[in-house]
Amino acid sequence: MQNINPEDFRVKSKIDLSKTATELAIDTSKKEEETALNEIQQKLSKKQDAMYAHNRHAFLICLQGMDTSGKDSLIREVFKEFNPRGVVVHSFKTPNSTELEHDYLWRHYLALPEKGKFAVFNRTHYENVLVTRVHPEYILFENLPGIEKVEDITPQFWENRMEQINNFEKHIAQNGTTILKFYFHMSKEEQRKRLLKRLEQPEDNWKFSTGDLKERERWDDYMKYYEEAINKTNTDYAPWYVVPADDKGVARYIVAKTIWEKLESLSDITEPKLDPKVAENIDFYKQQLKE
Repeated sequence: MQNINPEDFRVKSKIDLSKTATELAIDTSKKEEETALNEIQQKLSKKQDAMYAHNRHAFLICLQGMDTSGKDSLIREVFKEFNPRGVVVHSFKTPNSTELEHDYLWRHYLALPEKGKFAVFNRTHYENVLVTRVHPEYILFENLPGIEKVEDITPQFWENRMEQINNFEKHIAQNGTTILKFYFHMSKEEQRKRLLKRLEQPEDNWKFSTGDLKERERWDDYMKYYEEAINKTNTDYAPWYVVPADDKGVARYIVAKTIWEKLESLSDITEPKLDPKVAENIDFYKQQLKE
């Protein structure tokens, strides 16, 4: 597991998802995966504390993938050793009435991380060029000028949205937020198994939605639009990583190691030093507390 290199999953040129592996060809046990992830978790926890105290950098972790691709469980496992004060998870559902009164990026701006903190977007601003492309009728709820019907949504409309997303990410990156975007690349067969598991195991029944089956019917459309979105929004300041997601343990390790290596590259992150005047009198303060 230690030989896994996050750079191998970073998108560096135009990607074809149909030719991209959904499973990593390595032989590991579940115990080995858990041990490797635990080692990274401990390092992340310590470095996150330093980043929180340093209060200069922020991290935005974007998670995208088809239903059952493992986003929820990854958040639980990768971030469970983090200081809760330093990480906030946002799961973006269908926009509510208030959100629809603003532009589509408004709610994402509100959820951006404060300095010193991590924000995890579980489903992200990319839903606005993924789900809405599969279901363009959703755009009509935004009450945009000049768009009265689906036929008014031109190819240029989507090109503009991609550019707007790039500008959004560039703006926040230039102001101290490190952006890492992960697409969980799962096979259609693996999704079938996971959906079936939700039905066969009573304790998982609550996770099943008939909507998952309807969206599954549009699998090829989603792959097409994911591929286009990744290719048009992959930048140096907001890179995409395509993570093989058929093995959840391996996917979690790849994401955790990617975050860790990026954190390590920020050499200016250091814990604040004690005020010299306080340091000079530290023995005096200790004595006061012992009396």
